[in-house]
Amino acid sequence: MNHLEAIPLWLAVPVALLLVLGSTLTMLGTIGLVQLRSFYDRLHAPTLGTSWGTAGIILASMLLFSLTQGRPIVHELVIGGFVMITTPVTLLMLGRAALHRDRAEGTKGVPGAEPPPDPQTDAPEV
Repeated sequence: MNHLEAIPLWLAVPVALLLVLGSTLTMLGTIGLVQLRSFYDRLHAPTLGTSWGTAGIILASMLLFSLTQGRPIVHELVIGGFVMITTPVTLLMLGRAALHRDRAEGTKGVPGAEPPPDPQTDAPEV
């Protein structure tokens, strides 16, 4: 008999809820990535899916296998830790690189694209 065939209901319900929560957040992050218009708007959506979505799925997996195997399964926390740390940092660096590129090209609507006014030349005459 496989250890997954006899999952008690009190274990199956929280595992299923965590899986649905994690997969829903991942799906929302994907939809946001596809639907949002500009690159800067798209930066936030993937972090939702990869951080909280991954956390829900990892917690469900840890709960299921810890209780069915009779020992704590914690090595999945390492995977979750790396995903939670690297994804926001990666997207932050992508955002900074895009902002630097857009400022250098002088793209309109980007903060800091136009040089700030020089107080000596733009000062009102007295």
